[in-house]
Amino acid sequence: MNIPQPKTLPQISQPKFGFSRATETLNGRAAMIGFAALLVIEVFTGSGLLTLLGLR
Repeated sequence: MNIPQPKTLPQISQPKFGFSRATETLNGRAAMIGFAALLVIEVFTGSGLLTLLGLR
């Protein structure tokens, strides 16, 4: 099977939303900040987030 190859490559722009390097980096940084904030809250109050929210 001899499949012909295209002579030019399509010009694909970067996605404006969804999975891209920038959005995944931002999501990871936000998760790290949130986790650190929860640890700080737990250290200063002596109880976890669920207890503070009245869910436990």
